[in-house]
Amino acid sequence: MEDEQEQPETAAKPVTERDDPDWKPSPFPRETPPAPVDEAPSRTRRAGRITRRVAVGLVSVLALGASGYAYVTKDQLQSTIPTTDALTPRAGEPAPPPADDGADDILLVGSDARTDAQGNQLPLRVLKELRTEANNGAVNTDTVILLRVPKNGSKPSAVSVPRDTWTDIPGRGKAKINSAYGIAKAHFAQGLRAQGERDQAKIERDSDTEGRRVLVQAVQDLTQVRIDHYAEINLLGFYLLTEALGGVKVCLNHATEDKDSGANFRRGEQTVSGGEALSFVRQRKNLPRGDLDRIVRQQAFLSSALHQVLSAGTLASPGTLNNLMDAVHRSLTLDPGLDLLQFAQQAKGLASGDLAFATIPVITANGRSEDGQSIVEIDPKAVREFVAGLAGRSAPAAAKAPDSSPAGGGSGSGAAPAAAPLLQASDGVPCVN
Repeated sequence: MEDEQEQPETAAKPVTERDDPDWKPSPFPRETPPAPVDEAPSRTRRAGRITRRVAVGLVSVLALGASGYAYVTKDQLQSTIPTTDALTPRAGEPAPPPADDGADDILLVGSDARTDAQGNQLPLRVLKELRTEANNGAVNTDTVILLRVPKNGSKPSAVSVPRDTWTDIPGRGKAKINSAYGIAKAHFAQGLRAQGERDQAKIERDSDTEGRRVLVQAVQDLTQVRIDHYAEINLLGFYLLTEALGGVKVCLNHATEDKDSGANFRRGEQTVSGGEALSFVRQRKNLPRGDLDRIVRQQAFLSSALHQVLSAGTLASPGTLNNLMDAVHRSLTLDPGLDLLQFAQQAKGLASGDLAFATIPVITANGRSEDGQSIVEIDPKAVREFVAGLAGRSAPAAAKAPDSSPAGGGSGSGAAPAAAPLLQASDGVPCVN
């Protein structure tokens, strides 16, 4: 996989309904909320916990069921969303970690897929607006969040896994965790074509399931936590959400620019939507801590977007709700066991209470693999202890402990930086790098 998937390109004409009759605005970001951590320049220190009173990102979509129940029945909502069998292990594969790990665990994934949730290829004009048409077609999951809801009633946590985390990918050796989905998907799709399958939409759907399955296994192996539910949003859904909301307020500590992601933002508070919002959450170049700062930025964005979705008036309009539901249908994929409305009933509680956002502990964010890739190095044992602690448990022993030695470049495991006081814009929007 190439280290940098975000490709520069010429300015594209914005996608409009006139360009594409199927193009409709709608919700739910690819991910995330809170506060900037201590900006100590050393990227070799462990990423500290980022804690702030915010609600989980996926809730912004799931909450639609509770808030818009007058317009949408449970059957209408649940039946229109594609599902995936990603949580079912294949025959002969190792059993997943024990189910009784002290929490209900939902894996939230943001992918840069170039198809909609039904496996249909997005038009070129849409890909240009999403800044993905120059990519080689591989799917990356640049947003991976483990939502832990402890069964003892303690505070839920949303744990981000950096996209470049160097870890074991089942059956494929060491690789970046964001490539697990794409590697498995490509291999499976190749096998389907070799068997004579010609239905491209079916190839996309079936190979996506395989990609998700391997990603779930990789996260389970890394954390030793069983994934109970799965939810995935693609770039199209993120784009449609911000358009439907009329933009999302964000705040930056400093002006920044990056041609690869398309970022070009001034200092201070501003409203972003569509492709500009994607640039905001995808930028990692020219940020002090690279991908770790991108995670903080994604979390701050989600905090603001969620507040806007759940605010009075946003969901009062049937038209707005219909647009949001259309985005859910076109871009969200769930496991069949995840009851949207049941989870949505918990959304308001999460939104009004404490939800801790955190990043797994890392050894260094600027390591190098043996083949020269820029990676985030981790200690699997430290990751497992950290994740288990969020549910008040001790980390279980892994069935087969992977090598926890650094994969080249970078060393040391400095203490986790303490969270810095959160800078706020005038209306409470978190200011980040």
